[in-house]
Amino acid sequence: MEILRAAWQRLRPLQMSIILVGVFITGFVLGNQYSISQAQSDTQPSREASELFRPFWQVYNLILNEYVDPVEPEVLLEGAIEGLIDSLNDEFSSYMNPEIYPLMNADLSGTVEGIGAVVETIEETQEIRIATVLEGSPAAAAGIQDGDIFVAVNGESVAGWSQMELVAKVRGRAGTVVNLTMRRGNELLDFSVTRARIEVPNIEERMLEDNIGYIKLRDFTADARSKLDAALEALDVNNLDGLILDLRGNPGGLLSTAIDIASAFIKDGVILKEDFGDGQEQVYNANGSYIGVSVPLVVLIDEDSASASELVAGALQDRKRATLIGEKTFGKGTVQTWRELVNGGGVRLTIARWLTPDGHWIHGQGITPDIIIEWTPESFNDPNDPQLRAALDHLRSLQPTVGG
Repeated sequence: MEILRAAWQRLRPLQMSIILVGVFITGFVLGNQYSISQAQSDTQPSREASELFRPFWQVYNLILNEYVDPVEPEVLLEGAIEGLIDSLNDEFSSYMNPEIYPLMNADLSGTVEGIGAVVETIEETQEIRIATVLEGSPAAAAGIQDGDIFVAVNGESVAGWSQMELVAKVRGRAGTVVNLTMRRGNELLDFSVTRARIEVPNIEERMLEDNIGYIKLRDFTADARSKLDAALEALDVNNLDGLILDLRGNPGGLLSTAIDIASAFIKDGVILKEDFGDGQEQVYNANGSYIGVSVPLVVLIDEDSASASELVAGALQDRKRATLIGEKTFGKGTVQTWRELVNGGGVRLTIARWLTPDGHWIHGQGITPDIIIEWTPESFNDPNDPQLRAALDHLRSLQPTVGG
């Protein structure tokens, strides 16, 4: 099961549509992963559908036989599937073509094959540029720099491409080469980049002042819990005077990982509930992987914290295990199922709502932090961080006063 991170549609300008060329940070919402064998059982139309879809086949054949220009049947197929999904008027249900679907599936593994660069869309021009080149990555070795703007991939202009289209072209098997034309200022530069297998930097931990530990989690990938455990051990967590878990800008990931992360701090009881709209409800409890973290905990959140981030933040808030500081979260409270199609593409379809342990449905509303600190960074890595300062101040206030 996974949380399809849907926050890319509402990110702040400085963080808008950020993806890793090799990691697709497009946001996942709660959903199930189904195999293609299950999808194959759904490929035969019912008797009622056969009758209902007679006009569809009539139009399909008319286009193939009489339209003025040649049309590929695959184009009509994908248009028909997209039309079915679009008719639901649900922004979180969608179709992914055979080129995009494997990317979406691979991105939560924690390792990817690509060039190793974070990219973003320039809001004013809709051009796609490099936000950050990962240290030691193929992009860095080739000389690509932060701020470079994509012009062409393998000689093909990227004008009008979406980020998904760009990533599909830039990514590829380790050891293969992708040729990129980038614009730096007024100069066009050509790069030949040999793709590599890249481990995504997902966890950052460090000691802050006053014996307070800090952990930033960027995505709920399959290996996030094991990396969290390693970070907690490295910090010697229960000898700290406080811990900050930073979920700002975290667009989500695997549902199982979200339950794992919440269970690290919650010993037992409810983590979340799913409401299927027909009276059925499924309750997910802490999974028994609690590791006895006893120090005061602050969770940093913002409007780009979505799906799995909201699930964890909501569980920790409802269960009175953490103080939330920052801004109201994205507000993604529906559940999707993922199904691979026989053409190699896939669909995600809303099937339920998810609720916090106390039964709150946060969809369209987000989670309100216990302490609201608004902040709009002035740059991609703005060193001014009033939310982090507020977290430190709060944890200091909980420390016993010495002397007196």
